[in-house]
Amino acid sequence: MALVGKHALITGSSRGIGRGIALALAEERVKVAVHYYENEAAAKDTLAEVRKRGADGIVVRGDVTRPEDIAAMFRKVKDEFGKLDIFVSNARPEVAAFFQPPLDITLKQWDTAFDSQPRAFLAGVREALPLMSAGSRIFAITYAEGSRTGGLQPWVGMGSAKAALESLVRYFAVAVAKRGITVNAISPGWTENSVLNTLPEQAQQLIRNWHTRGWTPMGRLGTPQDIGNVVTLFCSERAGWITGQVIYADGGASLMNAGVPPEIQLG
Repeated sequence: MALVGKHALITGSSRGIGRGIALALAEERVKVAVHYYENEAAAKDTLAEVRKRGADGIVVRGDVTRPEDIAAMFRKVKDEFGKLDIFVSNARPEVAAFFQPPLDITLKQWDTAFDSQPRAFLAGVREALPLMSAGSRIFAITYAEGSRTGGLQPWVGMGSAKAALESLVRYFAVAVAKRGITVNAISPGWTENSVLNTLPEQAQQLIRNWHTRGWTPMGRLGTPQDIGNVVTLFCSERAGWITGQVIYADGGASLMNAGVPPEIQLG
Protein backbone atom coordinates (compact mmCIF):
# COMPACT_ATOMS: atom_id res chain seq x y z
CA MET A 1 0.00 0.00 0.00
CA ALA A 2 1.36 3.40 -0.96
CA LEU A 3 0.76 5.17 2.34
CA VAL A 4 4.35 6.24 3.00
CA GLY A 5 4.42 10.00 3.52
CA LYS A 6 0.74 10.26 4.47
CA HIS A 7 -0.38 12.08 7.61
CA ALA A 8 -3.17 11.02 9.96
CA LEU A 9 -5.01 12.32 12.99
CA ILE A 10 -6.90 9.78 15.10
CA THR A 11 -8.90 11.12 18.01
CA GLY A 12 -8.83 9.01 21.15
CA SER A 13 -5.71 7.21 19.96
CA SER A 14 -3.83 6.99 23.25
CA ARG A 15 -5.47 3.62 23.94
CA GLY A 16 -7.96 1.01 22.76
CA ILE A 17 -9.28 0.99 19.21
CA GLY A 18 -7.76 4.39 18.42
CA ARG A 19 -4.34 3.14 19.45
CA GLY A 20 -4.81 0.05 17.29
CA ILE A 21 -5.58 2.28 14.30
CA ALA A 22 -2.56 4.49 15.00
CA LEU A 23 -0.21 1.50 15.17
CA ALA A 24 -1.63 -0.15 12.04
CA LEU A 25 -1.11 3.07 10.08
CA ALA A 26 2.38 3.42 11.54
CA GLU A 27 3.20 -0.01 10.11
CA GLU A 28 2.56 1.59 6.70
CA ARG A 29 4.87 4.52 7.61
CA VAL A 30 2.05 7.02 8.07
CA LYS A 31 2.90 9.95 10.33
CA VAL A 32 0.36 10.00 13.16
CA ALA A 33 -1.04 12.73 15.39
CA VAL A 34 -1.90 10.84 18.58
CA HIS A 35 -4.79 12.55 20.34
CA TYR A 36 -5.67 12.35 24.02
CA TYR A 37 -7.67 14.36 26.53
CA GLU A 38 -6.60 13.25 30.02
CA ASN A 39 -3.93 10.52 29.84
CA GLU A 40 -0.81 12.14 28.43
CA ALA A 41 1.39 9.23 29.48
CA ALA A 42 -0.70 6.79 27.43
CA ALA A 43 -0.51 9.10 24.40
CA LYS A 44 3.28 9.34 24.68
CA ASP A 45 3.47 5.57 24.98
CA THR A 46 1.43 5.20 21.78
CA LEU A 47 3.72 7.66 20.02
CA ALA A 48 6.73 5.65 21.17
CA GLU A 49 5.16 2.54 19.66
CA VAL A 50 4.49 4.46 16.43
CA ARG A 51 8.19 5.30 16.25
CA LYS A 52 9.20 1.70 16.91
CA ARG A 53 7.32 0.83 13.73
CA GLY A 54 9.43 3.18 11.66
CA ALA A 55 6.96 6.06 11.49
CA ASP A 56 6.84 9.36 13.36
CA GLY A 57 4.23 11.68 14.77
CA ILE A 58 3.14 14.14 17.40
CA VAL A 59 0.88 14.22 20.44
CA VAL A 60 -2.14 16.54 20.48
CA ARG A 61 -4.51 17.23 23.35
CA GLY A 62 -8.12 18.36 23.34
CA ASP A 63 -11.64 17.82 24.60
CA VAL A 64 -13.64 16.81 21.53
CA THR A 65 -16.86 18.07 23.12
CA ARG A 66 -15.41 21.61 22.84
CA PRO A 67 -15.21 22.99 19.27
CA GLU A 68 -12.47 25.42 20.29
CA ASP A 69 -10.30 22.49 21.40
CA ILE A 70 -10.93 20.74 18.09
CA ALA A 71 -9.87 23.87 16.19
CA ALA A 72 -6.68 24.16 18.27
CA MET A 73 -5.91 20.51 17.65
CA PHE A 74 -6.08 20.95 13.89
CA ARG A 75 -4.00 24.13 14.05
CA LYS A 76 -1.22 22.09 15.64
CA VAL A 77 -1.60 19.42 12.97
CA LYS A 78 -1.32 22.09 10.28
CA ASP A 79 1.75 23.63 11.92
CA GLU A 80 3.50 20.27 12.35
CA PHE A 81 2.37 18.35 9.27
CA GLY A 82 1.28 21.02 6.82
CA LYS A 83 -1.44 18.73 5.48
CA LEU A 84 -3.71 15.85 6.46
CA ASP A 85 -4.56 12.72 4.49
CA ILE A 86 -6.47 10.62 7.04
CA PHE A 87 -8.85 11.74 9.78
CA VAL A 88 -10.39 9.20 12.14
CA SER A 89 -13.04 10.39 14.60
CA ASN A 90 -12.88 7.80 17.35
CA ALA A 91 -12.84 9.52 20.75
CA ARG A 92 -15.66 9.04 23.22
CA PRO A 93 -16.17 10.06 26.86
CA GLU A 94 -15.81 7.62 29.75
CA VAL A 95 -18.80 5.32 30.20
CA ALA A 96 -19.97 7.02 33.40
CA ALA A 97 -20.54 10.24 31.46
CA PHE A 98 -23.41 8.80 29.39
CA PHE A 99 -24.26 5.20 30.41
CA GLN A 100 -27.84 5.43 31.73
CA PRO A 101 -31.15 3.96 30.49
CA PRO A 102 -33.71 6.22 28.79
CA LEU A 103 -35.84 6.73 31.89
CA ASP A 104 -32.83 7.83 33.94
CA ILE A 105 -30.38 9.54 31.61
CA THR A 106 -29.87 13.22 32.37
CA LEU A 107 -29.88 15.88 29.69
CA LYS A 108 -26.24 16.55 30.52
CA GLN A 109 -25.36 12.90 29.85
CA TRP A 110 -27.40 12.99 26.65
CA ASP A 111 -25.60 16.14 25.51
CA THR A 112 -22.21 14.60 26.33
CA ALA A 113 -22.96 11.68 24.01
CA PHE A 114 -24.06 13.93 21.16
CA ASP A 115 -21.33 16.52 21.67
CA SER A 116 -18.66 13.82 21.53
CA GLN A 117 -20.04 12.09 18.44
CA PRO A 118 -21.98 13.88 15.65
CA ARG A 119 -21.08 17.40 16.80
CA ALA A 120 -17.39 16.53 17.23
CA PHE A 121 -17.41 14.82 13.83
CA LEU A 122 -19.07 17.83 12.19
CA ALA A 123 -16.51 20.21 13.70
CA GLY A 124 -13.60 17.87 13.02
CA VAL A 125 -14.39 17.25 9.37
CA ARG A 126 -14.82 20.98 8.73
CA GLU A 127 -11.37 21.58 10.24
CA ALA A 128 -9.81 18.64 8.38
CA LEU A 129 -11.04 19.42 4.88
CA PRO A 130 -8.90 22.54 4.25
CA LEU A 131 -5.83 20.35 4.91
CA MET A 132 -6.96 17.55 2.59
CA SER A 133 -6.62 16.83 -1.10
CA ALA A 134 -7.97 14.22 -3.52
CA GLY A 135 -7.44 10.71 -2.21
CA SER A 136 -7.84 11.66 1.44
CA ARG A 137 -9.88 9.48 3.79
CA ILE A 138 -12.28 10.33 6.62
CA PHE A 139 -13.60 7.74 9.06
CA ALA A 140 -16.03 7.72 11.96
CA ILE A 141 -15.91 4.85 14.44
CA THR A 142 -19.44 3.78 15.28
CA TYR A 143 -21.27 0.87 16.86
CA ALA A 144 -24.03 0.12 14.38
CA GLU A 145 -25.70 -2.55 16.50
CA GLY A 146 -26.26 0.00 19.25
CA SER A 147 -27.64 2.56 16.82
CA ARG A 148 -30.36 0.26 15.46
CA THR A 149 -31.34 -1.88 18.47
CA GLY A 150 -32.69 -1.02 21.93
CA GLY A 151 -31.84 -3.92 24.18
CA LEU A 152 -28.78 -2.48 25.91
CA GLN A 153 -30.83 0.22 27.62
CA PRO A 154 -28.01 2.28 29.20
CA TRP A 155 -26.52 2.74 25.71
CA VAL A 156 -29.45 4.95 24.65
CA GLY A 157 -27.49 8.20 24.64
CA MET A 158 -24.50 6.84 22.77
CA GLY A 159 -26.63 4.64 20.51
CA SER A 160 -28.71 7.63 19.46
CA ALA A 161 -25.59 9.72 18.98
CA LYS A 162 -23.98 7.02 16.85
CA ALA A 163 -27.12 6.84 14.69
CA ALA A 164 -26.80 10.57 14.05
CA LEU A 165 -23.08 10.10 13.37
CA GLU A 166 -23.76 7.45 10.73
CA SER A 167 -26.27 9.75 9.05
CA LEU A 168 -23.73 12.57 9.02
CA VAL A 169 -21.20 10.26 7.38
CA ARG A 170 -23.57 9.84 4.44
CA TYR A 171 -24.17 13.57 4.09
CA PHE A 172 -20.47 14.37 4.19
CA ALA A 173 -19.71 11.58 1.71
CA VAL A 174 -21.95 13.29 -0.85
CA ALA A 175 -20.64 16.75 0.02
CA VAL A 176 -16.99 15.93 -0.65
CA ALA A 177 -17.31 13.23 -3.33
CA LYS A 178 -16.32 15.54 -6.20
CA ARG A 179 -13.12 16.38 -4.33
CA GLY A 180 -12.08 12.71 -4.44
CA ILE A 181 -12.34 12.33 -0.64
CA THR A 182 -14.17 9.37 0.86
CA VAL A 183 -16.10 9.32 4.13
CA ASN A 184 -17.02 6.02 5.78
CA ALA A 185 -18.02 4.65 9.17
CA ILE A 186 -16.33 1.59 10.66
CA SER A 187 -18.47 -0.47 13.04
CA PRO A 188 -16.46 -2.81 15.27
CA GLY A 189 -18.18 -5.54 17.21
CA TRP A 190 -17.22 -6.19 20.81
CA THR A 191 -13.50 -5.55 20.99
CA GLU A 192 -10.89 -6.29 23.62
CA ASN A 193 -9.09 -3.32 25.20
CA SER A 194 -12.01 -1.00 24.53
CA VAL A 195 -15.34 -0.12 26.17
CA LEU A 196 -15.70 -3.80 27.06
CA ASN A 197 -12.93 -3.52 29.62
CA THR A 198 -14.72 -0.73 31.49
CA LEU A 199 -17.61 -3.08 32.37
CA PRO A 200 -17.74 -5.18 35.56
CA GLU A 201 -15.65 -8.34 35.28
CA GLN A 202 -18.71 -10.60 35.37
CA ALA A 203 -20.27 -8.71 32.45
CA GLN A 204 -17.03 -8.94 30.50
CA GLN A 205 -16.87 -12.69 30.90
CA LEU A 206 -20.51 -13.15 29.93
CA ILE A 207 -19.90 -11.21 26.73
CA ARG A 208 -16.66 -13.07 25.93
CA ASN A 209 -18.25 -16.46 26.51
CA TRP A 210 -21.29 -15.56 24.42
CA HIS A 211 -19.13 -14.59 21.46
CA THR A 212 -16.53 -17.33 21.68
CA ARG A 213 -19.21 -20.02 21.80
CA GLY A 214 -20.71 -18.84 18.56
CA TRP A 215 -22.38 -15.44 18.50
CA THR A 216 -19.31 -14.26 16.62
CA PRO A 217 -18.93 -16.95 13.92
CA MET A 218 -15.15 -16.53 13.95
CA GLY A 219 -15.19 -17.56 17.60
CA ARG A 220 -13.49 -14.64 19.29
CA LEU A 221 -13.80 -10.97 20.09
CA GLY A 222 -12.10 -8.38 17.93
CA THR A 223 -8.86 -6.62 18.77
CA PRO A 224 -7.75 -3.02 18.21
CA GLN A 225 -5.34 -4.37 15.60
CA ASP A 226 -8.27 -5.89 13.68
CA ILE A 227 -9.93 -2.49 13.44
CA GLY A 228 -6.65 -0.78 12.59
CA ASN A 229 -6.19 -3.23 9.72
CA VAL A 230 -9.65 -2.36 8.36
CA VAL A 231 -8.94 1.38 8.43
CA THR A 232 -5.58 0.80 6.73
CA LEU A 233 -7.27 -1.30 4.05
CA PHE A 234 -9.77 1.47 3.29
CA CYS A 235 -6.95 4.01 3.04
CA SER A 236 -5.74 2.20 -0.06
CA GLU A 237 -6.10 3.91 -3.41
CA ARG A 238 -8.12 0.88 -4.49
CA ALA A 239 -10.83 1.78 -1.95
CA GLY A 240 -11.47 5.14 -3.58
CA TRP A 241 -14.86 4.10 -4.99
CA ILE A 242 -16.33 3.22 -1.57
CA THR A 243 -17.91 6.09 0.31
CA GLY A 244 -20.83 6.81 2.63
CA GLN A 245 -20.92 3.26 3.97
CA VAL A 246 -21.04 1.63 7.38
CA ILE A 247 -18.38 -1.09 7.27
CA TYR A 248 -18.98 -3.90 9.77
CA ALA A 249 -15.74 -5.26 11.22
CA ASP A 250 -17.10 -7.79 13.70
CA GLY A 251 -16.09 -11.30 12.66
CA GLY A 252 -19.61 -11.94 11.38
CA ALA A 253 -21.50 -11.16 14.62
CA SER A 254 -23.90 -8.80 12.83
CA LEU A 255 -24.96 -11.68 10.56
CA MET A 256 -26.45 -13.71 13.38
CA ASN A 257 -30.20 -14.01 14.02
CA ALA A 258 -31.03 -12.72 17.51
CA GLY A 259 -34.07 -14.96 17.73
CA VAL A 260 -32.22 -18.26 17.29
CA PRO A 261 -29.56 -19.76 19.61
CA PRO A 262 -26.06 -19.70 18.09
CA GLU A 263 -25.76 -23.49 18.42
CA ILE A 264 -28.66 -23.92 15.97
CA GLN A 265 -27.41 -21.28 13.55
CA LEU A 266 -23.91 -22.69 13.35
CA GLY A 267 -25.16 -26.24 12.87
